[in-house]
Amino acid sequence: MRIYSKAVPAALAAAALAVMTAATPASASSATAVTIRVERAYAEYVPEWNTNFTCPTNQVLTGRSHVGDENAWTTYHCSWIFINDEQVQVHLGDWTPGQKESRSDYTAPLDQALVGRSHTGDENGTTRYRTATLYWQGQQVRLTGAAWTGSHKESNHTTNAGHNQVMTGRKHSGDENGKTWYQYSTVAFTG
Repeated sequence: MRIYSKAVPAALAAAALAVMTAATPASASSATAVTIRVERAYAEYVPEWNTNFTCPTNQVLTGRSHVGDENAWTTYHCSWIFINDEQVQVHLGDWTPGQKESRSDYTAPLDQALVGRSHTGDENGTTRYRTATLYWQGQQVRLTGAAWTGSHKESNHTTNAGHNQVMTGRKHSGDENGKTWYQYSTVAFTG
């Protein structure tokens, strides 16, 4: 049996490869564009000295206000997340182990948002956090670009997430005259 082979000039082979590469559908490698909207939905005013707060169903933390010491009140702000005008589902996780408030430092695991905070007592009391994973159409929503705010005086501050952001961390040092920082991350979806 005889096999015939035909040599293809290098320029012709390169041109054929370029055509094959260009013919690859762009949709195979690019994500579908979506519209994301984080919308304030709820606020609750609770006693700082004895709080066990979790955002309502399918909402995440997007802000906090506190004025005074541990005997004062704290306001938590919660928001819904929508992708293409369809509400994101929030799957609650467990509470974290307790930390001493005067040196608490917590960052949610990758792609999880804060949905709750528990605190008892003063700066020597215990603080715990609750996180959640986010899903849209059965796929996990990502949280990107995590960044910490500047410091706030705990006894007189308000913080709110930026555009399409959610709270993903909090740390505090000292008593009510100490400093508090918040971490916010941007909601992203690449389906």
